[in-house]
Order: sequence, then C-alpha cells, then structure tokens
Amino acid sequence: MSLFNRIFEGNKSSGKIVSFDTVTLRESGMRYVIEYEILMKADHAEVSRYGIRFARNEDQRILEKRAVCSTDTVLELLNKCRILSWDGFNGPHPKNVKDGIMFTLKATVNEGKKIYATGSQNFPKHYRDFRDGLNALSEVKNNET
Repeated sequence: MSLFNRIFEGNKSSGKIVSFDTVTLRESGMRYVIEYEILMKADHAEVSRYGIRFARNEDQRILEKRAVCSTDTVLELLNKCRILSWDGFNGPHPKNVKDGIMFTLKATVNEGKKIYATGSQNFPKHYRDFRDGLNALSEVKNNET
C-alpha cells in the first residue's frame, strides 16, 4: 500500500495513526522527571529517554537511552494503546490522594493532527502499557527493523 493510501485511509473514520512526526511523554513524581521522545526520521524512528534535571534556573534534558526502531513498531504501539483517543484527556488529581505521578503527552500524528493529554494520578486507558512500551523500545538494539 502506498504512503498516500495509508495516510488517506488513516484520515477516514478508522481511528488509526498511520504516520507521526513527534510524540513526547513527560512523567514526573516526587523525586524524578522523565521525558520520552519519539522522532520520525527518514526511514526509521528514534526513541529517546531523558532524565530532566533543574539546573541554572531551567530544565535540562539529559539523554539516558536512545534506540532506533522501525516506524511500523512505533505505529503498532501507538495504535494498540489507542493514543488518538487520549486527545483532550484531562485527569484531575483524585481527592484525598496526597502523592502521585503526573503526565503530559504531546504528539503530532497523521500529517498534522495534534494530540494533547494530561493528568495527575489519573490516566487514560492503556497509559501504563504505553509507558512500558516506550521503556522497551528505548532498550531495543539499534539495528531492529
């Protein structure tokens, strides 16, 4: 199937992600901030994991892991976790919960469609699957296709 047909098909009511430019997931807890970033390159995807440290009055991203994998592998993860359905998710912090994890997802998919989701100890369906998938992809040997 040609790239044009895949994009056209994805823009119908299929609800599938057929292309992506960038996907960023930031997760923070009491003592950590991690940012996962997926970038589309010419013929592959680059998956990076950064530790965020506050220094010199600004956040600094420190690369912890980076792996190269196939575009199809990333698309499979995005679609299995139903990332399109996350758009607009705003999970407020549950009452009487004193601690927790916060997240923000920003993505550009399907030729310009923006996805934004955020929450505090309140997550969209398949959130943990997605985060675990990102961890697994960042561990992939750089020759996986």
